[in-house]
Amino acid sequence: MDVQDRECPSDEASERCGLLGVTTTEDNEDGPAQDTFKDEEPVLPPDLKWIDELYEEDDGDGDGVSDLAAVAVNSNKRSYAETARMFKLRRNLDQLDCFHQQKEHDVLRAREELKLCRQNIESLVEQRENLEKEMEQQRAADNSVAVFRLRAQHKHLCQKLQSEEELEGHINTELKQQELELSEVEVELGRFSSLRQEVHEEERVFQVLKAQKAATRVQQERKASQNLQLKMQHRMDKQAAMLKKEEAECQKKIEEGQASRKIAAKYLKETIKRMHQQEAEKEQHNRKIVEKRIQAVKSLKSNIAATQESLRVQQSRAKANSQKKEQRQRQLRESLQAQGINSIKHMYQQKQLEETKRKQEEFEERQKSKRAEIVANIHHEEQLVKSRKKHQAVQPKPSTTDKFPSLGRTREKLLHYLDPSLPLATEETATVFRHFSDISSSSSASSDAEDLDESTHQEVDHQSLVDSLAEPEFSGLWDQNYKVLKEEMTLVQTEVKQEELAMSSGKLNIPPIKDHGKELKGPPFISKPEIILFKDFEVGKIYKKKIVLTNISYITNYCKLLGVSAQLKDFISINFEPPGALSTGMSCDVHAVFQPMINEDLEGEVQFASAVGPFSVPVTCTIKKCDLEVDSQFIDFGSHVVGQTISWTITLTNKGSLATLFSLDTSTCLSPETSHVQMASQVSANTCQETSIQNTTSDARSSSVSMGTAEVQPKQESQKLSEVSQQEHPAESEASAPGAEAAPETCVSADVEPQMDQNHSDFGDISLGNVREGEIGPFESIRLEVVFTPTIPGVAKLDFNIKFSDLTSKPIPIQVRGVAVSVPVWVVQPSVDLKICMFDRLYQDSIVVQSRANTALKLTFEVCPEMRKHMEILPKTGFIQAQSSFNAQLKFLPRSSLAKDAKELFDRDTRVLEVPMTMQVAGQVKPVHFTVQAVVTSSDLQFDQLEVDFGFCSIYQSVKSSVRLTNLSLLPQDFGFLAVPEFIEVQPNDGFGTLLPQETLEIDLIFSANKAKEYNFQLSCKSDVNRDFPLSCRAVGVHPPLELSHSVVQFGATAVGDHSTAILYLSNHETNHNKSKQPIPSLVKDTMGPAAPRLFCFTLPTDSEISITPSAGSLLPGERCLVQVTFRPRLLEQDIKEEALRLLHRAKLLRKKELERTRNAEQETKKEAPVETSKGKKASVIPKNSKVSDEPKTDELTESTNPSDIQPGSEQYEEARASLLYSFTQRCSEYTVPCFVSNPTEEDRQAQPAWSPFNTLSLKLQCPAVQPPLVVTSNNGHNIIDFHQVAVGEKVTRRFTVLNISKESLDLRSSVLNVHGPFSLLNALRCIRPGEKHTLVVAFSPPLEKKYCETLEVRSQKMTLEMTLCGKGVVPAVTSSHPGGLLDFGYVLEKESTSQILKLQNSSAVAVGFRTLLASLCPSRPQGGADRVAALLGSYTDSQIRPAVGTQNYTGLCVFSVVPAEGSIAPGQSQDITVTFQPDHQSVNYSDTLTIELMNKSKVCVVDLRGAASSHNMYLYGGDLLTVPIESLLPPLITGQPLLTAESEVMEKPSIPVLVTLRASYNAGVLTPAVRELHVGCIRSAQPSKKSGEFNWDDVASLQQQGFSVEPSKGTVETGHKRTITITWTPQSGYKTYEVVETCAPLTLKGDETNVYRVTLMALVSTAAD
Repeated sequence: MDVQDRECPSDEASERCGLLGVTTTEDNEDGPAQDTFKDEEPVLPPDLKWIDELYEEDDGDGDGVSDLAAVAVNSNKRSYAETARMFKLRRNLDQLDCFHQQKEHDVLRAREELKLCRQNIESLVEQRENLEKEMEQQRAADNSVAVFRLRAQHKHLCQKLQSEEELEGHINTELKQQELELSEVEVELGRFSSLRQEVHEEERVFQVLKAQKAATRVQQERKASQNLQLKMQHRMDKQAAMLKKEEAECQKKIEEGQASRKIAAKYLKETIKRMHQQEAEKEQHNRKIVEKRIQAVKSLKSNIAATQESLRVQQSRAKANSQKKEQRQRQLRESLQAQGINSIKHMYQQKQLEETKRKQEEFEERQKSKRAEIVANIHHEEQLVKSRKKHQAVQPKPSTTDKFPSLGRTREKLLHYLDPSLPLATEETATVFRHFSDISSSSSASSDAEDLDESTHQEVDHQSLVDSLAEPEFSGLWDQNYKVLKEEMTLVQTEVKQEELAMSSGKLNIPPIKDHGKELKGPPFISKPEIILFKDFEVGKIYKKKIVLTNISYITNYCKLLGVSAQLKDFISINFEPPGALSTGMSCDVHAVFQPMINEDLEGEVQFASAVGPFSVPVTCTIKKCDLEVDSQFIDFGSHVVGQTISWTITLTNKGSLATLFSLDTSTCLSPETSHVQMASQVSANTCQETSIQNTTSDARSSSVSMGTAEVQPKQESQKLSEVSQQEHPAESEASAPGAEAAPETCVSADVEPQMDQNHSDFGDISLGNVREGEIGPFESIRLEVVFTPTIPGVAKLDFNIKFSDLTSKPIPIQVRGVAVSVPVWVVQPSVDLKICMFDRLYQDSIVVQSRANTALKLTFEVCPEMRKHMEILPKTGFIQAQSSFNAQLKFLPRSSLAKDAKELFDRDTRVLEVPMTMQVAGQVKPVHFTVQAVVTSSDLQFDQLEVDFGFCSIYQSVKSSVRLTNLSLLPQDFGFLAVPEFIEVQPNDGFGTLLPQETLEIDLIFSANKAKEYNFQLSCKSDVNRDFPLSCRAVGVHPPLELSHSVVQFGATAVGDHSTAILYLSNHETNHNKSKQPIPSLVKDTMGPAAPRLFCFTLPTDSEISITPSAGSLLPGERCLVQVTFRPRLLEQDIKEEALRLLHRAKLLRKKELERTRNAEQETKKEAPVETSKGKKASVIPKNSKVSDEPKTDELTESTNPSDIQPGSEQYEEARASLLYSFTQRCSEYTVPCFVSNPTEEDRQAQPAWSPFNTLSLKLQCPAVQPPLVVTSNNGHNIIDFHQVAVGEKVTRRFTVLNISKESLDLRSSVLNVHGPFSLLNALRCIRPGEKHTLVVAFSPPLEKKYCETLEVRSQKMTLEMTLCGKGVVPAVTSSHPGGLLDFGYVLEKESTSQILKLQNSSAVAVGFRTLLASLCPSRPQGGADRVAALLGSYTDSQIRPAVGTQNYTGLCVFSVVPAEGSIAPGQSQDITVTFQPDHQSVNYSDTLTIELMNKSKVCVVDLRGAASSHNMYLYGGDLLTVPIESLLPPLITGQPLLTAESEVMEKPSIPVLVTLRASYNAGVLTPAVRELHVGCIRSAQPSKKSGEFNWDDVASLQQQGFSVEPSKGTVETGHKRTITITWTPQSGYKTYEVVETCAPLTLKGDETNVYRVTLMALVSTAAD
């Protein structure tokens, strides 16, 4: 509980630093912070991108590695993250400085404001004192006016002073706050002083790095420029050679071209001559064509003029005829209106009759023409048959009459039907006529039959012709023509069938094209518009549409027209020119021409083919139609007084393009369907002739179709019957036509009169307007009026239909409603409902009276005598004005005598009250009645017991008792316990609440005695109607010797695996009772004893989740003990084992199902597989194997596992535990823990203590447990991380993963580990969402050899997860095969390498990590090269002084490399470390220092690495130093000198100077010769061409004259060996001690090359004093 309140200063500092944008790394430079900087590569701002480029160039070029290595950290180059960190730290420190300056400025400003405010206060105080003095003077002078004026000024000054003082306080507070913040910032500045120094040092290092990088770049640029010059020279030479070659080839091509040009000129002249002749001929031909066109145009103009003239005449004639026709129609309309006939209907019928006659005449003409064609064809066929018979006299022929006996009769009937005057044909033509009867039937068919495909007709005709010709007239020619014709027919048929098959299946003979992996959804082309729509077309007109097809596929596509639908072939023609290949997004045009021949809706599609597949464009053709609607089909006039007139207008709109007639029909007995049928029948009756003609035409068409097709549809049965009747009785059908012409007049007269009578009789109060019928044109609107004139009170209704002459338009029903009211005064609410009322409570309501009279009326309200004590209406009398309302107030106060006063109006059982009320209106005989209703109920509350006895109660505890409170009312009531004593508590809600009707609530009375005495008191419960309900209570208070600070502990929701802790205090407040002046009752005295030590003991329930510390003890009088109660919810062992059993059982069931499934599959395969007798033995073996394999599985399934068999820590146990955690639901446990207190025993303290039940304390614990939001998923869910044994100084990391199984995001935090301890948390915690995991990395680095253990708390909002960290530190023991010191590699040829091996032995019990450090890659070497050179130059004469890091390679690669750079050695194992020396240029100054250290920084050995490189196999070393042992990394510049021959190179090659200083000693008259040594060696090389070498001193005699002797003067050196040359100097006679002898002798070394060394010998004598 106190953990959350503690805040570490470092946390506060880190938070403040986070606000300021500064990152603290003061304590973690070598720890986790540095690792996080290395792992997380930050992104540089845009202005620092050049750093990234710098490191990219550094990675690409290897020449500057040695310079960069001077400032690298941890054996690596300076990393990108460290540079970014440096700049971020600098930016944050600058921000902190700016923040500090801002705070200083704020403090100074606040101080100035405070100073100014104090000055103002002083001036105001002076002014106030002056005013007070002046007021005293004026008061002494009795000048009241001045006194009042001065008082006002004084008051104003006091207000100003007060405001200034408040401002001073505010400024002072603000100043303190600013000073506090300034001090905090200064503290922060002080904390970051070391960080500032570190940043300053890093910036200095970075500048040095930049300078060295610049020098490296200069060197690289020089080298690159030299290489570029060489390349340019080589390229120029190559280009010159290429130019010479190209010039020779060009000259050759020119000569060849001139020769070919001469040959081409000859042929060109002939070609030009021929072209001129062709152009002349073409011009002459074009002139003739132009003249012909001119003549055609002239004739066309004359024809156009003649045509226009004839059209003009025809138009004038048609116009005159139309005027005459209109005049005739006008006269006819006037005559019909004079006779009382509907002229519009009659004219419409006449038009329909004329149209029908015209169609009938056209039909008859077509029939006649077709009959003539059929007859002509029949005669032609008869002639063909006769001529064929003449040629078939020799050959026998089959008798067709026997095979087809019915054909003759069919032919006779057909000829008789076509032309009765023609004689019947003979039976010989029956076979021929059979085929042509199909032609005749098809020619007389309807328009649907005419739309068949032409190819099919041709095929049928050819087949019939082939079948009818049994023998050709001419044998040879006919066979040839027939064969050719047959082959053409078969080709056409196959092509048509293939095309139809391709169209139907959607596949064409087109090579498939792949879409490069992209799948095309939808058609490959889209059309604009998507649907070809011809709307509202007229027969005979031509309509054109343009369609644009766009390629939307992913390939280059093409489009091919396949055709249109069969039903559209006769009406639509498509003009389409294939555009060829279309790229994606390209489009082409298609023109559709529509010429309708029939007045019907048509639908179809235009079919195309493409490379991807076929597609189509839909076509829709619609005729002119009517689209009629009204704005409202229901009219409600509402309530109106008798005598008023109200009108309503509805709008009839035709949205179609076809005009129609309409009429209003008020016949309400018919439904819309029947009315529509009646309308159609009336129209058919009025147009009898038209329908009869139409029927005949439809019958004729149906008869023709029925002869051509054998299918019979149910819808055409009526037409078939009419066809038969007309064929049997043609005379009757012809005679019925003239009789039908007289039918319209009779029909109209018979229908109109009843309709008019019905309109006048059924309308009532609702009537229609003047417009009842007429014509509505296309896209027109007509307003229809409905009038409501109420005459009789009541409801008026009218239902009428708007009918239309268009048969496709259904009638529109209209409903009209209206209410007629005659009473002038009425009550708006005739039934007043007061809902539920209580006795003795006042209820009010308003009664609204409405008047529609034109004068004011007097109103009088009357209440029945039984209710006058309980109900009243005010005012009793009033006047209501004309056309207004009146409000009266109803008051209802039900008394308890209501049941006696109004027995008939009030029902005791249901408590319902119904009171009839009357309102008298002056001048109105009938009064107005209304009713008042209410449900009257009581307001009683009832307790289930009259007295509550709490018994004995400790003054430190509480006793609870429950009572039940019941609401006897039908209304909810609020209640509350008022004036409750302080020693009692009423719950829930502190004794206040609401009781629903007839509800019973349990109320808890909690008694807490504050003194040891008897209690008798009374509780008062009040209702919301101010009624009291008392309850008596009694109790006895007891004073126990011990006291608990809290008797009830309610823990918060604690997750499983977490813990909650509560701290209590147990006190012994016992004193001497004789000193107490308080009267104690006798019952209490018996329970109290003398003051003495008391023993206490907490008894916990078995297997509980509660622990109490301490659980037992002793308390002296006045002593207090702290008791800690901990609640640790956990999963019970029994529950985990049961869950494991359940999971096992579930897994067994699943395995059993899988076994059954596999067995069933095997049985099925066995049944399906054929059983062979030869393989019966093998088949019998398979079931045995299967049974054997299944037996252990079944045994496993039948095994019964007990919960005791599942051991904690097993896999099953952990799975069950995880399952319970994931499915854990909230639970709440309550524990009552008794604390037994002993009685005082002064006689014998060693005896067993006596425990008194009166002194027993009880502690109630409420423990809610919830599902843990965090669980550990790694390490099998265990919360212990054991690092085991780790070497001292090494760092070992372990990971554990936590999973968020809650439904909310969790913000993770961790406890602070011991700063000086071995454990550390490496990664940061973050917020994890539901279902996410987070892995924590914990490191263990023991500083000493001992065991460590620490607890890491992972905290979230809802729980704290404890992880136990433990480990043991062990001291490592590692030895090296090399004791340390010098490791000399000797001489090596440049660009070759040599290696030596060091061995490390680990004799400790743990694995030990190591790493190798080279001084050239360590940051400990001095950064300034100038200082190092100065130090070396100061003492260069001492040959033993050498730098730790010598010359480096030009390429930037390390001269000395160590493998491996780091690693780990297992216990008792060894590790080989290979050191490789690989120089890239000649030098004797290669050196480095190798340090092998463990991870705890302890060094195993330090080795000085030395080496030299030579460009030749022979080398010489020894003598004095002539240069500093530091070489520049810049290679010698390559000049463009001409190449030299071998002899001149030997002659001109410069000699190498060598200085040898010899010092002879002279001491005590004895002269000791000086001796020096030179070493000559021959390098062993991997190349086989390298041989042994030789050396030779030249001019040895001159050396001997000076006192020098050389041994040997010449010799041979084998490869891999070296020879020592000894030089001795003995001073000659006459030598003076102050003289220096100097001579020079050449030394020649011969190997792969010959080198001459110019050895200078310098000798002198030194004495002891020197």
